[in-house]
Amino acid sequence: MSRIGYRRLVAVALVAGIGLTGAACSDSKKDNTGSKAASSDAGTPLDPKTKVSISVDCEPPTTKAAERKQWIDDVAEFNKQYPNVTVKSKDAFPCEDPAKFTAMLQAGSETDAFYTYMTDLQQVLDAGQAADISAYVNDKTVPNLKDIDPGVLNVLKDSGKLYGLPTSNYQMGLIYNRKIFQDAGLDPNKPPTTWDEVRQDAKVIQDKLGSKGINGYMDNSAGNQGGWHLVSEMYGVGSKAVDDSGQKAAFNDDQTKGVLQTLHDMRWTDKSMPATPGLQWGDVQKAMGTGKIGMYVGAPDDIPLVVQQYKAKFDDIGMAPIPGGKTALFGGADYMFKKSATPDQIKAGIAWINFKYLTLEKGQFNYPRNKADGLPVGLPQPFFFTGASKAKDTETKTASATVPVDNFKTYVDAQVPVLPEPPNAQKIYTVLDTVMSGVLTNKNADISKLLSTAETQVNSLLAASQ
Repeated sequence: MSRIGYRRLVAVALVAGIGLTGAACSDSKKDNTGSKAASSDAGTPLDPKTKVSISVDCEPPTTKAAERKQWIDDVAEFNKQYPNVTVKSKDAFPCEDPAKFTAMLQAGSETDAFYTYMTDLQQVLDAGQAADISAYVNDKTVPNLKDIDPGVLNVLKDSGKLYGLPTSNYQMGLIYNRKIFQDAGLDPNKPPTTWDEVRQDAKVIQDKLGSKGINGYMDNSAGNQGGWHLVSEMYGVGSKAVDDSGQKAAFNDDQTKGVLQTLHDMRWTDKSMPATPGLQWGDVQKAMGTGKIGMYVGAPDDIPLVVQQYKAKFDDIGMAPIPGGKTALFGGADYMFKKSATPDQIKAGIAWINFKYLTLEKGQFNYPRNKADGLPVGLPQPFFFTGASKAKDTETKTASATVPVDNFKTYVDAQVPVLPEPPNAQKIYTVLDTVMSGVLTNKNADISKLLSTAETQVNSLLAASQ
């Protein structure tokens, strides 16, 4: 299971922003330029002769033997290029615990390069613990920089300044069971890409396989998962949770109503959804893994979970872009750099992150090694490269694939533009749970009224956070 997968399994609501109380914009942002001013040669790569020590967290635990050995081997390989850099690795698993992370920021006790979720930026800035690395990052220090999705990098920026580098990410899409599609007479190589097509295919599955206890589609409605899914689904059709100012709800529109009407009709007219919707994270994953549903909205790191925990087969699982394909909700992880780090420590930290996480055919992209170590190769993650880097990554991944890469071709090729989670994501998801629950548990639900009520509630909470 991927690092992101474990994060979502152990504390899944973190994807939705749980514990990230600093996610709202603050008017009293502390100075984040760092106590050590950037040197005049900040934009040049670290001199291999420079002697410097850096601490880095998120070293894999000993219980993940292959990943731990790879980390140690990568440090040794990195030291061939930078023999005078000492990498002090900190074993932290999970890589971020919300309460401990907050306490660490308050105490200023984070490592020189520290792991965060992409939704953490505002909290780190409010704590005054992030170094501005804008002057340090360019195509010389991070050669593949030009091919990192701008939408991903923008999440790590504030007021035009860059505070982190991505290491992993996910992009929401449609996970589907290829075997169920085939058994229902559908083409598993042509998954639905619009909500009309989702409804049509779900009904076919229900009509053909419903007698075997198989439903066409499943969705969540509680535990903040309903709200998270609804935001993912409204992104797909071009709507947003909040407007560009982040101060007003933007979801009460025809696009979101259309998605909700489709879900309502699938549940109550077609009966292609279970009578009981998913109430918590894991419900839809279990249903997919045990072959009980044809489709659901999810992220690619669900795939190893449904295989490893619920014994599905990689060959049977496919992925398509989020229905509508306008934009896709994304999230993930990154490294930021400690406020008090020296210029040389920042340079060394960037060099390490670049080697381990951003260099094709090295570190996490060493696919022949991953294959030899028994780790799954071929899943569409991380998913932050575009252009030539994306093409090269796909080529080398396919050459060592241990899972069927073609099963995710529609998802990968779509290259849907991404949007981050909204500010105050956790609270917004809580409100939108009521909308999803209303539609999926009440045949006579008034969609317009549900959205209007939710809009008022979200506007109030956004106003209170200003």
